[in-house]
Amino acid sequence: MSDKKLVLAIFGNEILADSAAASLRDWDKADKNIKMSAIGIMALDKDGHIKTEKMGRRSTLRGAGIGAILALITPIGLVAGVAGGSLVGALHRKGLGLDKEYRDMVESELMEGKAAVGVLIEPEHAAEVMTRMKDLGGTPEAHTLSDETLTEVDKHVSAEAQATPPAA
Repeated sequence: MSDKKLVLAIFGNEILADSAAASLRDWDKADKNIKMSAIGIMALDKDGHIKTEKMGRRSTLRGAGIGAILALITPIGLVAGVAGGSLVGALHRKGLGLDKEYRDMVESELMEGKAAVGVLIEPEHAAEVMTRMKDLGGTPEAHTLSDETLTEVDKHVSAEAQATPPAA
């Protein structure tokens, strides 16, 4: 195992972010060299709470945790609407190693109606993903996430999933 990169790009609105995520998913399927662990979209809902959508590979725990990873980027006040609030609250105190200035910038962009697409990728492919996101109209930035951080997210996601009764 090695550390992963989280490439996060801000797009002008949720429609553009959805389109970009779909394009990235298609690229991931078509190119055997690009192996995106997870793709997620983050925007605010009508009540001003963070909502996330997972795309791409869902069979791994890393895919299951992309929503939590994206929610951890924002200040705690915006994550109230995320399923697994206790998970996010517990992990938020630990953070992802992102500075407050960056998290405040993401919050500001989302509050203006913009949306973000996050991709979890091997470090050697981060530059390619950033270029693709820029070509799709986003403003990308890459962040290193340690295996320890990802394991912690996975552990909390798994525990919360086991504690949550299945929907009827």
